[in-house]
Amino acid sequence: MHPVLLNIGNFNLYTYGLFAALGFMTAVWVSQKNAATHDISPQAVTDIFFVILVSALFGARLLYVLINFNNYKDNWLDIFKIWNGGLVFFGGFLGAVIASFIYMKMQNFNTWKTADLLSPGVALGHALGRLGCFFAGCCYGKICDLPFAIKFTNPESLAPLEVYLHPTQIYSVLSNFILFFILMGIQKKKKFNGMVFLTYIMLYSLFRFIIEFFRGDFRGNFIFDSISMSQGIGLMVFFIALIILIKQLRPFYGSK
Repeated sequence: MHPVLLNIGNFNLYTYGLFAALGFMTAVWVSQKNAATHDISPQAVTDIFFVILVSALFGARLLYVLINFNNYKDNWLDIFKIWNGGLVFFGGFLGAVIASFIYMKMQNFNTWKTADLLSPGVALGHALGRLGCFFAGCCYGKICDLPFAIKFTNPESLAPLEVYLHPTQIYSVLSNFILFFILMGIQKKKKFNGMVFLTYIMLYSLFRFIIEFFRGDFRGNFIFDSISMSQGIGLMVFFIALIILIKQLRPFYGSK
């Protein structure tokens, strides 16, 4: 694909960074529009997303570096080259959730209600960000012979060249788009504050768990050689969210 979208002299515009920025701006814009209908100011949303941005980048990069530590132990400066790819969503997710929940508590926000309002925008922004992975060649899939398999030919790509691979980046894009529409639908009929957010992390974890089986890049081992680090974290997040969701829904659908 095209890891470098534009080259002018010594300046390179990396496609990965461009789509990551577009995804972030989209998440902020959608969340501001969503929050405005619930009397939350656009500035408040912007402040929360600044906390999310910093903590998510730190957490996502930290987990990626830990998983691929052998690639960085002799090249410490490469740790900071995130424009070349190398972010693990669940590392960013855990970092962002912890930091943003602390911030919202400090600012006396209704934490669960606010998390509900932000979740659809985050899903849509993540979908756009994954397009950057596609162009950079990171998060690539296993070799396959499916009619929609993709082949990377650019020597700057992070994916193996001249072989047909599962388009796992596109799987992620589509799953996040689907998740966005599901969350917007649930938001209109939610039974309690936190329902949209819990659904988001539960379904994302499920989608990610499935897609991981088609990934071809090394993502760290969680259980032997069959379950990756992201799958292991995703399973835990899924079941925790599911248990809380069932517990919260029980009063609405339990016996009377």
